[in-house]
Amino acid sequence: MSKPKLTFCCQHCGALYPKWTGQCTDCSEWNTIVEETRQPTAASSRFQGFAGHQSAMLRMAEVELQADIRMPSSSSELDRVLGGGIVPGSAILIGGDPGIGKSTLLIQTVAHLSRELKTLYVTGEESPQQVTLRARRLGLSEDHVWLLAETQMDIIFAHLQKEKPRVLVIDSIQTMHSPLLSSAPGSVGQVRECAMQLVTYAKQTGTALFLVGHVTKEGSLAGPRVLEHMVDTVLYFEGEQDNRYRMIRAVKNRFGAVNELGIFAMTDKGLKEVSQPSAIFLSRTAEPISGSIITASKEGSRPLLVEVQALVDQSHLGNPRRLSVGLDTQRLSMLLAIMHRHTGVSTHSMDVFMNVVGGLQLTETAADLPVIFAILSSLRNRPLPHDLIVFGELGLAGEIRPVPGGQERLKEAAKHGFKTAIVPFGNASKKIEGMEITPVRSLKEALEFFEYAWE
Repeated sequence: MSKPKLTFCCQHCGALYPKWTGQCTDCSEWNTIVEETRQPTAASSRFQGFAGHQSAMLRMAEVELQADIRMPSSSSELDRVLGGGIVPGSAILIGGDPGIGKSTLLIQTVAHLSRELKTLYVTGEESPQQVTLRARRLGLSEDHVWLLAETQMDIIFAHLQKEKPRVLVIDSIQTMHSPLLSSAPGSVGQVRECAMQLVTYAKQTGTALFLVGHVTKEGSLAGPRVLEHMVDTVLYFEGEQDNRYRMIRAVKNRFGAVNELGIFAMTDKGLKEVSQPSAIFLSRTAEPISGSIITASKEGSRPLLVEVQALVDQSHLGNPRRLSVGLDTQRLSMLLAIMHRHTGVSTHSMDVFMNVVGGLQLTETAADLPVIFAILSSLRNRPLPHDLIVFGELGLAGEIRPVPGGQERLKEAAKHGFKTAIVPFGNASKKIEGMEITPVRSLKEALEFFEYAWE
């Protein structure tokens, strides 16, 4: 057998080097290159014996298509994010901060699926007693859930080939170790190698695979970026630990829409889906207050009503602060410049703080016009009407552009009792019963209604 090969690998992007260097030339990160020893093995023996699968060339016309059979999980919100259910043979990567509910959601899903399918929960961070204690606390069925506390990939695959489960959970991928590499668990090489073996097994056997991934302090998945390219679906947990609401967002999905959002509430019985998510973001005061406005956001295929708040105050610093929670700070600076250019309202000597109530992250441009309205309301200390809904994208020339799904947003607002709406001209093609819709083409037209609302 040939000698082990000594290489140096970047722990951020996975680039290989023949010798150590301070900075990675691929990702420009410093002090991320560590020494690894790789044991050469035959390529044909790496995935030997999974399913007896033999590759063959086929013309596209000869490929037999099967019906899209999905397995419903225990939660309608999780099914929504996955695109309608769990696809057999798919690899799903779930990331999130420690303690946010990844293991809780998966043990609930496994306990539900085990009633009809054979499932296996592989834990590398907890003992079987800890997992069972959590399931018992949540009131889940324990009769048909199989547990395996193991981190060695060769032992795990021995159990898989013997038991052949239909659903497999790996918690977490950073704890797995392959004997093909001598590096420590959690390193780039180990994460990439173990994930590749598990995904190959899932594809060849039709096993639904769930991988739990750690996240870095920046909020991205730990390990190489190639890990996200290996799997079919990437889900991120959002929300603060001191907030009872948790959100799961799909940033990649080969079997459904991306940016789909599932909302859960953390209770003493585990994660429960929220049937009316707009209600949790509309916990407003009884009387209108300045700097607050409601907008309709489109998260995947579902419209959500969220409250946007602004606080504008005189600054005592040389450089006024521009801070935002739930909104892009760079876009906030651009909107303030547009407002000054086209309305003459200046905030160059004032601090501007923005907040999206409920911890939701607004990534779409439909929040541009509500941000302007909230800033002007706080600046003049005059509240807006309680039954007003506003959305629209703002261009650099002061024009208001239409946004996707305008009718769905208006219908959601009308369902919650909103009577007045300011929307882009292109989104006001149809009338909504019980709602007065004001279409606007520019920021100046929108501010005319803004002034009229205070008369």
